Amino acid sequence: MLKYLTGNNAAPSGDRHEAGQATDLPSPGRRGFLIGMAGAALTLAFARSPQGLANPAKAVAEGAFEPTVWYQIQPDGRIIVNIAKAEMGQHIGTALARIVADELEADWAQVELHHVDSDPKWGYMVTGGSWSVWQSFTPMSHAGAAGRQVLIEEGARKLGVSPDQCRARNSRVIAGDRSISYADIVSDGNISRSFTDEQLKQMPIKPPSERRVIGGQARALDIPGKTDGSTLYGLDAKLDGMVYGRPIIPPTRYGSAINGIDDSAAKKIPGYRQTITLEDPSGTVPGWAMVIADSFHAANQAVQRVKVDWAPGKTSGVDEQALLDHGRELIGAADQGTLVLDEGNVDQAFSDAADILEPEYITHGVLHFQLEPVNAIAQEKDGRWEIHTGNQWQSLILPILSKALGVPEKHIVMRTYMLGGGFGRRLNGDYAVPAALAAKALGRPVKMVLTREDDARFDSIRSPSVQRVRMAFDSQGKITAMEHHATAGWPTQVMAPGFMADGVNGKYDPFAIQGALHWYSMDGHRVRAISNDLANDTFRPGWLRSVGSGWVNWALESAIDEAAHKAGEDPLEFRLRRLKAEGRNAGSAPNSVGGAARQANVLRRVREISGWGDDMPADTGLGVAATYGQERNMPTWTACVARVRVDRETGKPTVEKLTLVTDAGTIVHPDGARAQVEGAALWGMSMALCEGTTFKEGNVADTNLNTYTPLRMRDVPEIEQEFVDSTETAVGLGEPATTVVGPAIGNAIFAAVGVRMREIPIRPAALLAELRGKSDAEGAS
Repeated sequence: MLKYLTGNNAAPSGDRHEAGQATDLPSPGRRGFLIGMAGAALTLAFARSPQGLANPAKAVAEGAFEPTVWYQIQPDGRIIVNIAKAEMGQHIGTALARIVADELEADWAQVELHHVDSDPKWGYMVTGGSWSVWQSFTPMSHAGAAGRQVLIEEGARKLGVSPDQCRARNSRVIAGDRSISYADIVSDGNISRSFTDEQLKQMPIKPPSERRVIGGQARALDIPGKTDGSTLYGLDAKLDGMVYGRPIIPPTRYGSAINGIDDSAAKKIPGYRQTITLEDPSGTVPGWAMVIADSFHAANQAVQRVKVDWAPGKTSGVDEQALLDHGRELIGAADQGTLVLDEGNVDQAFSDAADILEPEYITHGVLHFQLEPVNAIAQEKDGRWEIHTGNQWQSLILPILSKALGVPEKHIVMRTYMLGGGFGRRLNGDYAVPAALAAKALGRPVKMVLTREDDARFDSIRSPSVQRVRMAFDSQGKITAMEHHATAGWPTQVMAPGFMADGVNGKYDPFAIQGALHWYSMDGHRVRAISNDLANDTFRPGWLRSVGSGWVNWALESAIDEAAHKAGEDPLEFRLRRLKAEGRNAGSAPNSVGGAARQANVLRRVREISGWGDDMPADTGLGVAATYGQERNMPTWTACVARVRVDRETGKPTVEKLTLVTDAGTIVHPDGARAQVEGAALWGMSMALCEGTTFKEGNVADTNLNTYTPLRMRDVPEIEQEFVDSTETAVGLGEPATTVVGPAIGNAIFAAVGVRMREIPIRPAALLAELRGKSDAEGAS
């Protein structure tokens, strides 16, 4: 086990659905691999077509690769790994470079990262869903192995020995007591080699026991630049001749129209230029005005003085209660939504049930509230548009920019910057559109920056949700069937409909229901996903760290806990008895080997290290929850036990400790993995207890930290976490812990004081009301 203990009292301590799947990196089994000299460097890449294999040196020199040049070895020995994933604090570049470096037998001190701009040669560009390492591990391993083989062959030739007498280690080819560096091989060589598809399939990948970079301790390559200030974020970008823009955001996300603008008062501000109405053919920012000035300070001041007369859209009167009530109506209508799963005779089980459990669960909206507000610079230069910004999904926003600007997509490039927080907000690159429209209108570069309040109002928030979970019990207390009905705004339906998945009776957004397709064995199981159309019309639902699993697992694991208590069983043992690796829960190679048995394993381990079953002080309890993360075809098995104390006088719950065990297969970058789990767990805790917003008059009610209250550092509990030692497929780590902490806290509150909270965030006032209601009921009886 890889074990970590942090926090206030820390001490040292030894069938993912196809439509929801991002486009994969190219399989080495489908394309040949080219190795050739490009300029003075050795370049390694996948070929576009078999024709490219005839002359690999020429193909490399001409840039005929797909989707990317994976890495280059420079004459001085530096190994530059090109990264087509967004860096937002998760050290993804370091993780991907470690995969290449391990198979290449590279000296880690000579490895560098190059984050690339958008280009068709990089293939489909997206960073989200905890997919990056999972998708990249095999192709980048083959790329590194192919490079190692060629370097050994060329090194052997220069040393005058047979390749089978050589080995590679630490950027050198070694034969007995003689060796030659990769730098010398590259600077003095004329390497040209191609591999067929079949040869690549047979390319030997090192067994886990021989890995020297993957899973070990190594410096994160992105940290020096972040600590010395040399790393550039979108907010740092500057272009000659640019002006600044700050938008004036309309009263509704859709449907608003500008009747008139009065900027007479703003003209007194030094540096103010003008206020323009944005004309948007893409429909991304309807009803927007943009204040233009020589500095952001001047633009910021001018916004306060410009008066805009709007005709608001139809959702100007929508509030939180309307969204939730509409969700309840949709759940109550049998003809609404899509059946995602319908196994067993569910209707008969409920008809025959001796008892039925039917709780409702609510989650409120969550803002991304990333540290760096969204921003972008746009400029047109020589018929080519440049968009300077940090972004997670270039391939999604480029077609929209094409429509907004009225130019072919091939004439737009997105320049890459580091992200001052992403969490899914920058999967939706809508903020690039107003900057581009303003630059087009003015004929000069425009840097648009949103303030915190602007960012909150324009955010693609995690939708509020309503869920109803029904469980049927027979006369012996056995669960005979389960129904899970969930409704919320659907981000994929709104922004990326091509990723909608096929259900039993229609299409659905897989990112709005993942987590409900659990690994517990039940005779009957039905899952229905329902799009809340009022939510979709009121705001643009977004992908926020863990997306649907963040609210779905709150309901699922709370309901499983309720069922355990109803049956009079220990909640952890109740789960274990239903985690049987059989049938659809048996798992399959390569991603979910072991199936439900691996979820059971993390539960057993968290039981061992969390003090589960120990006597607790008064008003203190332990709660458990488990998850497979987001996708059944890429499960990250995670279990959490939360220790929570409740103040009966104020209703305030205090999380004293979180204990987490994670099975993510092969851990590529342990330090980054630990940080990912800790960060995800703390955000899960924040969403459970601290942060959440509601809607009022068609907009979010909270736009800054005076009323939007994420978890504070002083409230961070002790965290103990372990990773299961494994050589199975490396899967995602950015999101699973986010989904498991909330229900563990809710279940711990029940264990501590006997009240069941079914709505998050759990506010002290709500918990106190439940405590008083329980006390009154006990007094009356």
